Amino acid sequence: MPGAATADVVVVGAGIVGAACAEALTAAGVKVVVVDRDAVAAETTASGEGNVLVSDKEPGPELELAIASRAEWGAVLARLPERVADVEWESKGGVVVATTDPGPLKAFAAKQQAAGVDARVITPAEVFELEPLLTRNVTIGVHYPDDAQLQPVLAATALLTAVRDRGGSVRSGVSALSVRTFAGRVVGVETSAGEIACGAVLNACGPWAGAFGSAAGAPIQVLPRRGMILVTAPLPECVRHKVYDADYVGAVGSGDAELQTSTVVESTRAGTVLIGSSRERIGFDDSVRVKVLRELARKAVGLFPFLGDVPVMRAYGGFRPYAPDHLPVIGPDPRLAGLWHATGHEGAGIGLAASTGRLITELFLGLTPHVTPDPFRVDRPAVLAS
Repeated sequence: MPGAATADVVVVGAGIVGAACAEALTAAGVKVVVVDRDAVAAETTASGEGNVLVSDKEPGPELELAIASRAEWGAVLARLPERVADVEWESKGGVVVATTDPGPLKAFAAKQQAAGVDARVITPAEVFELEPLLTRNVTIGVHYPDDAQLQPVLAATALLTAVRDRGGSVRSGVSALSVRTFAGRVVGVETSAGEIACGAVLNACGPWAGAFGSAAGAPIQVLPRRGMILVTAPLPECVRHKVYDADYVGAVGSGDAELQTSTVVESTRAGTVLIGSSRERIGFDDSVRVKVLRELARKAVGLFPFLGDVPVMRAYGGFRPYAPDHLPVIGPDPRLAGLWHATGHEGAGIGLAASTGRLITELFLGLTPHVTPDPFRVDRPAVLAS
């Protein structure tokens, strides 16, 4: 189409994963256009807590990606323009506690230690030194010094600012409608604002990645999983780390469609306390469910009794992109040359975004990948839709 905009890669999706991929690609000299039907970081990224975790994953490919991404975030933040580099990064560490049998949490920590995670088993007395306001029902804790937190909307905005500074383009309010192909490969993206000629398109649509894959003629199984979070009024410092109960690990890895809740409590730089977490497969139903909020509040008070006297300022929820085998989808689609995917991170997208962007860039440029990409490939049985 004469006069059409051009790019090496069109990234569809301006959330944290799409932004991290666009930033890594432009840092390597690739010409990128990012499009999103909404504003930057307006959907899944805006509904996240900003967790960069190694503490919540069983040994395996996702943990390997998380360890690599925790290290990669330092390199990414160092590349950001100084005027937007403050994304409220806090290397606060995490504390996981059990209030019943200490055996399962201790065994989980041992497995993580064997996989290279700094997981320090500590006594209840040591737990209370780290978090004085915790319930005295704690039977054991594990301290994870490498757990961190950032502000996800600030981070995505900063990443895309870097993209613009390198000559890339970010177009909010522009919907990607379909992919144009010629001779079996991608040659452009049809959008609500016209065609963008390109050699590749990256599907970073989060929970909507399945729909975009279908529009491109290459459907994938990526489903929405709803989560909700409570936010308290601002408080003096009262929760020093990311703190969660041992049930959280099981909830993260579960494929159960029914409501699951586990206690996750952490402070923000603004002084508010975030209380999660819930997981529920209810499609794209975004209604506020009071029973979920009550369950989150009840469990949080059980972990931190002082929260029973703290007002809740608001609640918010969002959809996380869920792949049936609990692994992200990262890499080229073998069914259509030039179609790529970066999705399926569920609630770990903030933490995994840095290495996802690096891995996409390495694969796109034919470089040696810093993590093994095979577990995240698109053409695995759990992901390919019929």
